[in-house]
Amino acid sequence: MKYCDSVYRYQRRLTREVVVGDPHRGGVIIGGHHPVVQQSMITCDTMDTAACVQQTLDLVEAGCQIVRITAPTVRDAANLEQIAAELRRRDCWVPLVADIHFKPEAALEAARWVEKIRVNPGNFVDSKKFAVKEYTDAQYAAELERLDEKFTPLVLLCQQLGRALRIGTNHGSLSDRILNRYGDTPLGMVESALEFARICRRHDFHQFVFSMKASNPKVMIECYRLLVARLNELGPDWNYPLHLGVTEAGEGEDGRIKSAIGIGSLLADGLGDTIRVSLTEDSPHEIPVCEDLITLTPRLANTTVHVPELPPSFDPFSFERRATPEIELPRVVAHGSVPAVRCGGEQTVRVVVTERVFAGVAPKLTPRSDLQPEAIYEELRVHEVDPRSDFTVDEETQLLSVRDGLDLAPILAFRLLAATLRQRGCRNPILLKDTLHPAELHSPRLTLLHSAAVIGALLADGIGDAILVRSEPDPMAALRLAYNILQAAGCRSFKTDYVACPSCGRTLFNLQTITARIKSRTDHLKGVKIAIMGCIVNGPGEMADADFGYVGGAPGKVNLYVGKKPVKFNIPEVEAVDRLVDLIREHGKWVEPEPRTATVGA
Repeated sequence: MKYCDSVYRYQRRLTREVVVGDPHRGGVIIGGHHPVVQQSMITCDTMDTAACVQQTLDLVEAGCQIVRITAPTVRDAANLEQIAAELRRRDCWVPLVADIHFKPEAALEAARWVEKIRVNPGNFVDSKKFAVKEYTDAQYAAELERLDEKFTPLVLLCQQLGRALRIGTNHGSLSDRILNRYGDTPLGMVESALEFARICRRHDFHQFVFSMKASNPKVMIECYRLLVARLNELGPDWNYPLHLGVTEAGEGEDGRIKSAIGIGSLLADGLGDTIRVSLTEDSPHEIPVCEDLITLTPRLANTTVHVPELPPSFDPFSFERRATPEIELPRVVAHGSVPAVRCGGEQTVRVVVTERVFAGVAPKLTPRSDLQPEAIYEELRVHEVDPRSDFTVDEETQLLSVRDGLDLAPILAFRLLAATLRQRGCRNPILLKDTLHPAELHSPRLTLLHSAAVIGALLADGIGDAILVRSEPDPMAALRLAYNILQAAGCRSFKTDYVACPSCGRTLFNLQTITARIKSRTDHLKGVKIAIMGCIVNGPGEMADADFGYVGGAPGKVNLYVGKKPVKFNIPEVEAVDRLVDLIREHGKWVEPEPRTATVGA
């Protein structure tokens, strides 16, 4: 199966055109040869017409081309009429999307007023109970008939009114039917979406796009790749556009890094027709990140340079780290005797810095600092090559990298290096670089996204035993960025990991305030993963790999989870953070924080 024409050469996947709204009056066309469309979602109560209108106008001013609004009930869906009318009265014709979960009748109401409907296959018809059940073929077929009965009216109405659909699968909200047959897997997500797509096609309705969102960038990448490969197998007329996004990415640098890894790597492979960056921040902040990722795509992928089309070294549909021998890196002495670290094999991915960065950070570090340089680039015995040339390798334990100054995008170059080594039967460990042209610095905003997209994409391919960040000029920022990329890619855990959803009209508390409050109490818990969810739509599922969860259960009330199991219910919001700390303590994962001066930047 193939998900793109070449993993070494950029060629955008050609898709059907899906029209959303009137393109002559503010609408957009997703797919085809049209530019990638950027979108976002407002966060206020859908019944507050004035607030919805103002937030939509703010997003449009920021450059948003499609605006999504949640419609949790029929009453909310009906109020979309007022929101749309007021926007049009103000000469704002941006397409509106109704976000639907659990309520097919709300979707039917919303389709009367907005240009596009997003349905979640995991909960549009099914109520998710995480029930373990064996489905016979007859029972499974009966479930599909029930799905057809509930979904077909919406398809027919969208066809009649000229509306578009997004079939938006989420890793955290697959139906029990899918979970029991396919598991919580990329295959399950793909099959869940295809069930809905087959109904659309049976009625000759093709105005829809797919999305395969997950909070884990590695899972998200695998899902989209598998979906495209399956669509390719089904035939050329299954070339539907893709909406890309890492859901519940979080806030600040962490949210941007996760999004860059997931969205940036797929854009570099030619996938993606519309994108949304999900940050736990005010929605207009998402749009510049979308713009930057689209701008960076030509830098991430070669469009003109041709290289040998070797079989890739990685399985694009199932993560496995490339096998290498272990080697010892030269000792870094910053605070007395520091043990040398090993690289490759079963070792964690190591952080290498330049002499300049080391000189800049060494005076600020203590032996207990979370961020430590683990090798100095200029002191490594690293063999740097042009992967297109007939290079030689003296021994399998020699550390390899790509030579600076080549006319190759880094993702392509390191994929080609790994493929060449595989073809020769060599297993040398590889040092990844975020740039092959360190003198060409980007703006600080672009630097973070570029470094994360390049290194994160390769780590998601299973390539890389050590990383070197050189695009960031500030020494401490460069060291922090390297560690944050490894954490976001799931390679290391040096600090508390947070899965935090963006706010929307379903949210039952102020996500930004609560996230900041939880972080202030827990950001010293290395290796602990905490999910912060505004409601239960994706909460329990997206928390499947989190240790603890803080989820809005009702207005002013919070439910606490261990994994995806709720253990404390209806806790008053004013007490909930303290109770979360108590829960962490009960499960033996709490440690008392040290004075802030004892460590440097997390």
